[in-house]
Amino acid sequence: MSDANNLVAATRTEFGKGAARRARRDGLVPAVLYGHGTDPRHLTVSALEFAAILRAHGTNAVLTLDIDGSEQIALTKSVVVHPIRKYIEHADLLVVQKGEKVVIDVHVTLAGEAGSGTLVSQDSTVVSVEADALNIPEEIVVSIENAEMGTQIHAGDLELPAGATLQSDPEMLIVNITEAPSAKALEEDLDDTAEAPAEAAGEASSEE
Repeated sequence: MSDANNLVAATRTEFGKGAARRARRDGLVPAVLYGHGTDPRHLTVSALEFAAILRAHGTNAVLTLDIDGSEQIALTKSVVVHPIRKYIEHADLLVVQKGEKVVIDVHVTLAGEAGSGTLVSQDSTVVSVEADALNIPEEIVVSIENAEMGTQIHAGDLELPAGATLQSDPEMLIVNITEAPSAKALEEDLDDTAEAPAEAAGEASSEE
């Protein structure tokens, strides 16, 4: 595990919205650590250091927590981000052990350019996989380079990292490549969209 994932955590003794606001004001993120039948532990971690780990390793980051001098490995289970100011409001962390497998959602990223005259639709952006808790893939990359019209990629077609097994439905559609609409078709769609509100407005006026 990378030293970049080491994170000092302190036990929280104050709770509630007021305490959480004070923690965030001091540059800390309130967090709860739970799992393996243990009682939930209320912690705080450095907001800057935690955010740096998430940027580098994604939302499935595995952490080595130093909790009051005791080491604990944990998986970032969920992160709540303020919708406007974008700071981390809260995090849920899951206790994991070496050699343990976990089921987690992993992002699917498309690479390359499909063939000329095609339209690429990504129907699913994540798939569920089971993997070693200390070797969770940050993403699964799918090449669509020069893919032709009619190409479909399903979850079962994905090349998973060694040791990972698919948990999602193998028939779940990930990518669908179709014929790109012509400029004329796009213009007609725009005209239809513009006419619909005008017709609705006219109907409303006649009803009044």
